[in-house]
Parts: sequence; structure tokens; C-alpha cells
Amino acid sequence: MHFNNTDLQNEISAMIRDFADKNIRPKMMEWDESQEFPVEVFKKLGELGLMGVLIPTEYGGSGLTYFEYITVVSEIAKVCGSIGLSVAAHNSLCTNHIYKFGSAEIKKNYLPKLATGEWIGAWGLTEANTGSDAGNMQCVAVRDGDDWVINGTKNWITHGKSGDVAVVLCRTAEPRSKNNITAFAIEKGTPGFSAGKKENKLGMRASETCELVFDNCRISDKQRLGEIGEGFKQAMIILDGGRISIASLALGIAKGAMEASIKYAKEREQFDQPIANFQAIQWKIADMATQIEAAELLIYQSADKLMRGEPMTKESAMAKYMASEVSVKVATEAVQIFGGYGYTKDFPVEKYYRDSKLCTIGEGTSEIQKLVIARDLLK
Repeated sequence: MHFNNTDLQNEISAMIRDFADKNIRPKMMEWDESQEFPVEVFKKLGELGLMGVLIPTEYGGSGLTYFEYITVVSEIAKVCGSIGLSVAAHNSLCTNHIYKFGSAEIKKNYLPKLATGEWIGAWGLTEANTGSDAGNMQCVAVRDGDDWVINGTKNWITHGKSGDVAVVLCRTAEPRSKNNITAFAIEKGTPGFSAGKKENKLGMRASETCELVFDNCRISDKQRLGEIGEGFKQAMIILDGGRISIASLALGIAKGAMEASIKYAKEREQFDQPIANFQAIQWKIADMATQIEAAELLIYQSADKLMRGEPMTKESAMAKYMASEVSVKVATEAVQIFGGYGYTKDFPVEKYYRDSKLCTIGEGTSEIQKLVIARDLLK
């Protein structure tokens, strides 16, 4: 088994590097400081086919595989974790959920807009008091004839304010009862649906994170995704792919931090020689490269199993756990290699350091990944 990059993946990498140098790198620190979500960048990414990577061409997507998707997310994250995170969330959560579980009408209405970047997508599962405890969620949808009335809030939602459509998972039965969650697609501007507090974050600051608020929000049953009560099962399927997304994001951040460290180590001199000559620096870089390659192999293994239609919950959890923890370790060591300069915003590694931590939290913490892995092994 080998996962060498294909010619297409190499072409995608070159395209993204060129795009990032022109459209992301010049302003990414400005966006980071102001916490601006640069919508115009995502419109341009849509024109390149990067907002519907996994969506079939009949819906305006690129119709590519998870191997190309890993390349897209990781290459963008090498430059800016915020942009990489938003691309990942848009593709693998909202857009993918609608593609996998939406009715023919919903797919026709939403996928072409999402896949081309005309619309930005959001995905709402988490709540203030129910992060990993999804079965106890307090955002409730009550059936009223041919409609549903939704009340409650969702927290930590990527694109919660700027998103044009959100996939929202609501409780439709008693707390912690079986099959008690149902998914809906809700458009921005629907009465009773609004954005709440925008989070002031440590990292990933140009990727918008907001609260979603539902106050007697009435939607048609036609907006339902799949069957009543199947929402949690759907979410678990979506999160299997989402783990690959966040793992790819973490991989890109780690690679970016390592590349910056290698470049700096060759240029920075102490005692009349580059610090790359010192064994202490060499060992740090050797550890970075080894850990990154191990994480990358786990990511491609999980993607390969997913594309083959084989069970891969354990493998995707391993990939996400490994890659996210490696990202933090590599970014930490990168700051150490840069020394005092690494602690300033004049050099890129402090941003990799801040951005990396979210990868161990979002879409299932490292602790949850360990539970997923252990339960699979012990079942």
C-alpha cells in the first residue's frame, strides 16, 4: 500500500500555493488581528472548485476524492489555519451533510450554491451545556402540522453569522431517549433564526465562530434532512469524514510550522554557524518530520477505507487524534526553535502555535477520540 501524491494532487498543491501567495498570505495577519472572516476569499476559492471538492459535478462540485480533499485542506492550512478550517467545515460538514441526507429538492436548491462558493455553509450540533453529550441537547424542534417550530441555541458554530444556510441538529424526542435528534437545513433570514455572540478566540481568529439562536423559528417539514430521529446517526457518519478534515487541517499546520523552522534554522546563526548545525535543533526537526509522516499515513489510511466503503470510525479517530496532537507538538517546538522571535507576531510560528490547539478540541476532543478508538477495540 502506498499513498504517493498523484499528478492531480501535485497540480492542486501548486494551484493553492499560488492562490495563497496572492490572496491569503498578504492579509492573513490583518484578518487574524481584526477577526475578520474574509468572505471574498471563499468566493474565489469557489471559482477554483475548492468549496465543493467532494460534491459531484452534476451539482456544481469538483467530484474529487478524499485524497484530493486532504491535499486541499492541508495545503491551505500550511499558510493559514483559519482559512483551512473554514474550507474544511464548509465542505465536510454542511455541504456533505446535505449531499448525503438531503432530499432531491434540497440538493438541487442548495448544493450548486454551496459547491461554487456562492453560499457559505454552517453546521450546528454543539450547545453550551452539551458538547460531547449530544443526546441531552436543549435546542428542540416541535412538530406543528406540516411545520416544525425550533427553540434553543447552538454554540461554537463555524460561519454562524455569515453562513447562508445551516444544517442544524435538534432534539425531537425526550432527552437521552433513543433516536431523539433530527437534522434540518435552515436558511439565513428565516424568521426566528439569528446569530448570537461571536467568540473571541485564541487562534483560528479569521474563521468565524458564532452562536445560533432560534426563537420560535418555523420551518417546513421539507427542510428536514432524512428521517425523523436519524439526526445523531447522520452526525456520526458526517463526523467520520469530519475527523479526516480536521486531521488534514492539523497536518497542514504542522507542515507549515516545520517548513518555517527548517528555513529559519538554515538562516539563523549563532557561534558563527547556522543553528541547523546544532544537534539539539536537528533532533527537533527529525522528531517533527517523523511525527508528521506517521500522522499523514494514518490520515490516508482512513480516507482509503472510507472511499472503499469499509468501516473506518476507529481509523479516522486515530488519524484525528494523532494529527491534532502532533500539530500542537510541532508548533510548540517551532516556537522553541525560533526562540524569542517565535514569541512575536513578526514570524509565522506563533500563529501556527495558536491555531494548532483547536485541532485537539473541535469535532471531538482528543479524549473523545480515545474513547472511540478504545470502544472499537473492546467491542
